[in-house]
Formats: sequence, C-alpha cells, structure tokens
Amino acid sequence: MSDILIVDDEQDIRELISDILRDEGYETRMTGTSDGAMSEIRANPPSLLILDIWLKDSDMDGIDILKQVKIQYPQVPVVIISGHGNIEIAVAAIKQGAYDFIEKPFNIDQLLVVISRAMETSRLRKENRDLKSKDQPSFDLVGEGTVFKTFLAQVEKVTNSNARLMLTGPSGCGKEVIARHIHQMSNRADGPFVVLNCASVAADHMEDILYGKVEASGQVQPGLFARAEGGILFFDEVADLPLETQSKLLRVLVDQTYTPVGATEKRKADFRIISSSAKNLKTAIAEKTFREELFHRLSVIPLEVPSLEERREDIPDLADYFVARLSEAQGYEKREFSSEAVTVLQAMKWPGNIRQLKNLVERVLSMGTGRGEIDPSEFPSEDGLDHVAQSSALNGRLVTLPLREAREEFEREYLITQINRFGRNISKTANFVGMERSALHRKLKSLGISTSGRLTETE
Repeated sequence: MSDILIVDDEQDIRELISDILRDEGYETRMTGTSDGAMSEIRANPPSLLILDIWLKDSDMDGIDILKQVKIQYPQVPVVIISGHGNIEIAVAAIKQGAYDFIEKPFNIDQLLVVISRAMETSRLRKENRDLKSKDQPSFDLVGEGTVFKTFLAQVEKVTNSNARLMLTGPSGCGKEVIARHIHQMSNRADGPFVVLNCASVAADHMEDILYGKVEASGQVQPGLFARAEGGILFFDEVADLPLETQSKLLRVLVDQTYTPVGATEKRKADFRIISSSAKNLKTAIAEKTFREELFHRLSVIPLEVPSLEERREDIPDLADYFVARLSEAQGYEKREFSSEAVTVLQAMKWPGNIRQLKNLVERVLSMGTGRGEIDPSEFPSEDGLDHVAQSSALNGRLVTLPLREAREEFEREYLITQINRFGRNISKTANFVGMERSALHRKLKSLGISTSGRLTETE
C-alpha cells in the first residue's frame, strides 16, 4: 500500500506535497479540514497520514486528530507538520504517538526521508503482528475418507463468506486447523489470523485484551479486535468466555463497532469471527453459563468437525503424515508402519483424536527401535491405547462361554471393528475379511449387527 492522506488548511501546501509524493510513485488524497480528514480515514484508512497542527475553520486541531487516529487506527503512522513549530509542540506530538515532526518551510529531501522511514516502519510492524498471530503450527488437511471428504465439501462452501462460523467437535479433532484453512483459502487470506484462547485469560483482563486500552501516555495499546482488522479472529473454546464479556461481545456483534478501554471514539469492527467449542453450547445455555443470543450470533454457520473415530479410514494417511513432518522437524529416522501396526491403529479407541495420534507417533519415533518398520509392540500402553489389555479382556470373557457363543461374540466384535475401521464401507470391509459382500451382509444380519442406512457399498 502507498496511499497517503495529506491534511493541511493551506491548499498550495497540500498540493505541493501531493505533487512531490506522486512524482515519487505514491498515491495521495487531500483535505483541508478535520471533518474531511476523519471522513477520509473512516472511509479508507491510509498507509500514512501527513497532518498539519493548525487547521483553520475546523472543530479539531492536528493534535486532536492525532489522538483519535491513534485510538481508532493505531496501525496508521502520522507525520506532523507545522509552520508554528517549537520543541513543546514536537514533544507533545511524539508523546501522542506521532512518528515524526517536520517544520514549515520543509526541506523536500527531509520530507521524503521521513515519509519513507515511516512507511517502512509501518510495514515491518504489520509483518511482525502477522507473524506473531500465525505462530501456531498449521497442519495440512490430510484424509481421503468419505466422512472427511463430505466435511471438506461443506468447508469449501463457507471459505469466502463473511458470515460468523461455529466449529464444534471433541477436543483434538482439529478445529483450529480447519479455521486456519478457511482463512488461507478466503478473501481475507492477506489479513491476520488472530487466536484468543478463551480459557487462558482472566475475566478482569478480557476487555483490555479484546478492545485494547488507552495507556497513561495517551497512546493506545491495540487489542485483538484491532490486530485482527481485515482478517479473522478465532475464539478457541468460546464457551469459556466470562458471562460479562459475552454480553459486551454481543453488543459488538450487533453494532459492528467497539471502543478501546479509556477511549470515547468508536471503531469499526472489520474482521470475521470463527468460534470453536468442544462443549455442548445448548447445555451451557440451559445451565445459564452461555448467552443464547450470543450463540445465535456466533453460530450463523454451524459445522461439526468429525472425530478421529469417525475418520478411521484416514488414520494410515495421518500417521504417515505425522511421521514425515516430525522426521523433518526433529531429525528422526523416517520409518513406515507395518500392515499389522496400521490395523491396530485403526482398531484403537481415540478419545484424544488427532492430537492423540500425533503424540503417539512422536513417542514411537523418539523412543522406538529407530529402524525398520514400526511394529505394534512399540506402541505405548497408556492414554487409553492399551490394545493388549483390550484383547486380554475380550479373551477373559470368551473363556467363560461355550464355543458357539464365544465364536459369535468374537465374530461380532471383529466385524464391528473392521466395519468402523473402513468407515462403514461394506465393500472395503468384505475385501479385507475375505468375504463376498452378500455373504458379509448375511453374516452381519445373523450376528444382529444393524446395517440399515449406515453402510456404504462403494469400492
């Protein structure tokens, strides 16, 4: 961006500055009054503001405008110019947040140097904010299973919408990864992606963090609303927002404006909100811990992110992906899972979802044999992943049953496990267990395993 707004009550001065800057390749706008300045800034915040201290026939002088700009648009650098300059005015302007101060009549070379430095500083600050806002790892979307493909088709429909989105699903299923994907694919991709972990901030600090605040010096410490401008603000576990904050956030969503703490001027809320929750928000509403009106405002588009147990078809691809990523990042030897290990992974329970799978892969790579295929014997037995214990428990039950009943229970458990493993795809299940599809259907029926409306027949 190279848009510069020039505010000076002397027409020949502002036109002179404009001509000089346009010769240098900058785009400029001009106005001679405080009302005109604030109108131009609100319509389209400039990359840089050149501001005269004294403005005839205006309600505000340059210092007043500077204060408002620093509150409402802290990312816009301001260069003050004045024909009546002295050290007191210069110090006052710098204390209020001005980038620099130039006296009239000004030296053209000096003006160009100051402007160049101010815009470079602004650019570097923006890049720094964006890098900090994106410091969380963003994994690729991995998976070719039917459940995940269906979910991604829903995601693609909402990427370029500005409607507020609510992502629900159990912890560890990848809600933030989905939100980052939506940001990267949206028309706000050039803007920041800012995350608020709602459970990590004390209630008495929430307003300062969201809205920003005016410090004792008069400068504005920007909040997350300002940092997310032009991009996406992600509320991670929104159910943990304090009730008082919920009511104030609701007002922001209704008015589409907010006011930094200690300020008086309102600022436009130009960001998209994506929220997530592992908790049942309707239960929270019934328990009076979450405001129903806020739920409806945030959940304009609701999306349920599938758990890993619903995506068992994707477990081999996800496991291989984490091996490749962790090997590259941590220097582990790149290994492959044996076919038996893949089968065991798909049969396990995954209460921690994708996060739990990633942790398992990392433990295996860091503490395993370090060579050859990854065998099930290398899997840890804690965290609900004790497949050996599960098998032992099953065997313990079987030995108490007559042979026919034991065989039926084994077949029932085995087939349910395989059906879930292959995403309830009957063709893939039949192929793996070595049965014709019609024979498998008969076997499932005889074992009392319902197939109505839940299994697919595709190859």
